[in-house]
Parts: sequence; structure tokens; C-alpha cells
Amino acid sequence: MIGKGRRNQSGRPLESNPMTPSAHIARLAGTLAALALGAVPATAADAAHPVVVELFQSQGCSSCPPANANVAALGRRPDVLALSFGVTYWDSLGWKDTFASARNTARQWDYARGLGHDNVFTPQVVVNGRRDGVGVDPRQLDTLVRAADRGAGGPALALSRGAVSISRGAALRAPADVWLVRYDPRTVQVSIRRGENGGKTLPHKNIVRELTRIGAWTGAAERLPVTAPSDPVWRTAILVQGPRGGPILAAATL
Repeated sequence: MIGKGRRNQSGRPLESNPMTPSAHIARLAGTLAALALGAVPATAADAAHPVVVELFQSQGCSSCPPANANVAALGRRPDVLALSFGVTYWDSLGWKDTFASARNTARQWDYARGLGHDNVFTPQVVVNGRRDGVGVDPRQLDTLVRAADRGAGGPALALSRGAVSISRGAALRAPADVWLVRYDPRTVQVSIRRGENGGKTLPHKNIVRELTRIGAWTGAAERLPVTAPSDPVWRTAILVQGPRGGPILAAATL
């Protein structure tokens, strides 16, 4: 029996996938357990070079609140940039997510193709654009973060209120995207009136409010303008990332 919580973009359970959702979760859990038993590289992340943890979730998904809580807790670490993306494909199933956007859903589909998935699903946690999981177990999430460490490579970023400077690095086969991210660091409580989470009040933190490609990086030194946020409460992050949901090469916050 296929339970609630995880569905593809059409709104139907993941029955078109060769594996059921429970089997998919089991495979991910097994992979992460194997990583925990094996050699896991020491993280090279710090506050100036944060590991990027992206949660794709929906207020209409009953499986999402545990992952949401785990990613929010992880985001309290100074070496972690946690971002919450609301996706749209649950919106016709009883409750329209108040923070969802087509832009967020498109980003998740880029990751799906890059990571070799046939479908998108919630909850999904993507770390540094390199590995993904469901995020419902905090120990497995911690292992995932360590396993997806991007090391000490990548360009250096200097982010100010008016611009971002990207250092020179090795020439790339394809230009990397430079993303400007605006996110709300506050905890926002949302009362859900219908759908699988109807009757609950769910906290949301680090909600992505704007995601804009502001340029490209080829390996040459680059300086790009950064406009002021629409809301002074929002925080700013810059991601340098391989095209079409590729690996994240560098990240910085302001």
C-alpha cells in the first residue's frame, strides 16, 4: 500500500517509478547506513564556506514536517546554509502552499535529472547539489551532509551589499551559474486548514523568497552587481553552481 506524503509532479503516487516510495526510502536508508559504516571524508565547510542544504517540501505533504524540523535544526550550525523551497505539485491536492513557486519546482526537476531520478518527490534534501535523501532521520541527514562535502576547492567569494567577487580558478568546460538567493531567516508559523496536514500549525524557516541567476563563472575572476533585497529582513546568499542543477562549487552568505 502506498502511503500519504510522497507523490510525483502529476499529483499521483510514485507508481510510475520502478520502486515504490517505501522501497525508495529503504534504498536511501541503506545507502546512508553503508556510508556511515565506511570512511566518510572530514568536512571542509566553515562559516565562510557553508555546506548548502536544500529542502524541497510542501505544506500539503504529511511526510514533510519531520524533514523540515531536521533541516531547520541543522541550519543553526554556522557552517550550514539551509534553504527551504516550497514546490507547487501538491497545490491541487487540498492545500495551496503559501510559499511555493514554479521556479522552486523547476529547480527540483533540474536536480532530479542531474541525480538520475525519474520523478520529483517530497520531502527531498539535496546537499551541495551532489547527493540527496529524504531528511526524516537526523542521523542519516548528518551522514548525508558529511558524504556530500565539496572539499576545499572551488573559487573564493567576497560578498558585499553591492557586489560579489569571484576569484580566478580552473577553467570550466561549461560556465557555472551564479545564483542570488534571498531567504527569510525568521521562523514563520503557518496554519494549515486543509489537506494531509489540515488542522496543524507548521513552522517554516529559511524560506527562499527570491532565486535569480545573475551571471556565469568560467574560471576567470568575475565581479557581479548584487541589488538590495526587496525586504530588509531577508538574508542574501550567493551560489556558484554547475549548470542545470549541477554540483555547487562555492557559497557565501551576507
